[in-house]
Amino acid sequence: MNDLLPTPMFEPFHRDPNGFDTDVIVVGLGPAGGVAATALASYGIRVHAITVFPWVANGPRAHITNQRAVEVLRDLGLEDEARSQATPWDQMGDTLFTTSLAGEEIVRLQTWGTGDQRFGDYLKGSPCTMLDLPQPRMEPILINAAASRGAVISFNTEYLDHVQDEDGVTVRLRDGRTGEVFSQRARYLLGFDGARSRIVEQLGLPLEGELARAGTAYIRFRADLTRFVQHRPSILYWIFNSKAGFGEIGMGLLRAIRPWEEWIAGWGFDMAAGEPDLSDDKVITQIRTLVGDPSIEPEIISKSLWYVNQQYATRYSQGRVLCGGDAVHRHPPSSGLGSNTSMQDAFNLAWKVAFAVKGYAGPSLLESYSDERVPVGKQVVARANQSRKDYAGMREWFDRDSEDPVTAGLANLKAPTPEGVALRERLYEALELKNTEFNAHGVELNQRYASSAVLPDESAGEEEWPRNRELYLQASTRPGAKLPHAWLVDPDGQRVSTLDVTGKGQMTLLTGIGGAAWKHAADKLDLPFLRTVVIGEPGTIDPYGYWERIREIPEAGALLVRPDGYIAWRHNAEVWDTDEALRFLETALCRVLDRPNRLAESDSAAGRHEYSTRSVDITVPMHTPDTANA
Repeated sequence: MNDLLPTPMFEPFHRDPNGFDTDVIVVGLGPAGGVAATALASYGIRVHAITVFPWVANGPRAHITNQRAVEVLRDLGLEDEARSQATPWDQMGDTLFTTSLAGEEIVRLQTWGTGDQRFGDYLKGSPCTMLDLPQPRMEPILINAAASRGAVISFNTEYLDHVQDEDGVTVRLRDGRTGEVFSQRARYLLGFDGARSRIVEQLGLPLEGELARAGTAYIRFRADLTRFVQHRPSILYWIFNSKAGFGEIGMGLLRAIRPWEEWIAGWGFDMAAGEPDLSDDKVITQIRTLVGDPSIEPEIISKSLWYVNQQYATRYSQGRVLCGGDAVHRHPPSSGLGSNTSMQDAFNLAWKVAFAVKGYAGPSLLESYSDERVPVGKQVVARANQSRKDYAGMREWFDRDSEDPVTAGLANLKAPTPEGVALRERLYEALELKNTEFNAHGVELNQRYASSAVLPDESAGEEEWPRNRELYLQASTRPGAKLPHAWLVDPDGQRVSTLDVTGKGQMTLLTGIGGAAWKHAADKLDLPFLRTVVIGEPGTIDPYGYWERIREIPEAGALLVRPDGYIAWRHNAEVWDTDEALRFLETALCRVLDRPNRLAESDSAAGRHEYSTRSVDITVPMHTPDTANA
């Protein structure tokens, strides 16, 4: 993998000649804020990241880390450290639906791509496997990386308000230890301050949907349950139990935090009846019911309630203040999309802010952030809430006229009768539907961006989806898609991904050996943010032919890959002339980054024709961002 860009050391609160204490203030140090701070510091941007809390998350919270989020960590040089802290992929996936851990098992689903039918899809789609990394272990990795790369990290620091003007943002903060209120001047303010975001509220960003439409109790506890699960490892165990099922999902849950000794027990409650009884006696009885062993003595660590939200912002920014993460998309943990989507918000935004600070890009680049991420946030909120509703079919066999619907329903489910056959067929249909939550590779990786930072390839026509777009990844080099993963080989014979030779805070011009004109053109432009990668040259050879099969352009064509790994533009035709390649490349860069065309301006001013200034037609049609998968 390429080394990260060098990070200059700096005095963070030394006001520079332009009157700025720092370039960027990041509010919130969850997974999104942590990614933003780490990425910005890695790109050499002065950043001050704050949190009102004294340390990292005090509970497991988010944990599923999908392939795209791990790719973000990989680009930031943190994948190996994250993997060392996580439950590995092969222990994530035999999700049970059972009467209790010790009781009768009803059905099982191989999840998160670990199953026989999907394993190859996930291996083919990314150099990274999924991980289960609870938030209290994720956050220190990001915070340590950000700090070590030059970011200033402040705990116990409360965001109060801000005033922005044409040149920057003045932010008021309060030191939670002393009560002192102080101000800092920054070029940009990033709000990753969670579902009760003060920044979103102050900006008046429009929100659609509802809050607190259902309630869940979560009890964190310790108990060695190895004997019940080591032969069928998973991170989620769903419990059909008349004493533990209420509400939309209608099942209890046991979630493994640290296999197989630290857990969360969860169940829904009736909000109309007020908060549930969470006394020790009550929760211990409930845990014993879910486990199915009245003799266990769980050690209670914490008790909490959380509420199901279904709300998203229709705009993520206003001026120099940009928001992301749970602040702008609020939803339940179903489908495991929360922190993953939040981390991708931050990764999408960080390079754009860095380019703006460094003067590499004009204002419309930052405007592209909302265009690209709002459809993703909207779709994630809908998908997570729909996943909860899709559990209804799993409970159709319950005998609701009985005092014990589960026990009585089981007898019907197992009956050697036409009615029993019909119940079993319907149960397997309902189980198949749950793949849209637990094996939704397309939901996780099929994002398609539409914005001013993407130049459509109109020659390709409208993209077709021969397979289910939610379930299956469709890798593509179309502009707006994520660069496909393909294994290459470096000079030492080691495999490297196409994702490893791009990113790291720079734009990448990707071509083949036949694309020498593109390489010469990039050399002439001599831009500090643009690298050229020639696949086929030493360091990036394609011995398997994987890239040749997936690139969708001729060898002498070109792709322009953004720092976040998304394709900004492609030239789907051979180019052999350097001047022609230069015109195409400069025009594409200027449109994507909203920067002046240096070639056209310099030639016009000098009256010279060292490079032809004829118009290059790269049409950017008007568009409305369509719904994107998350």
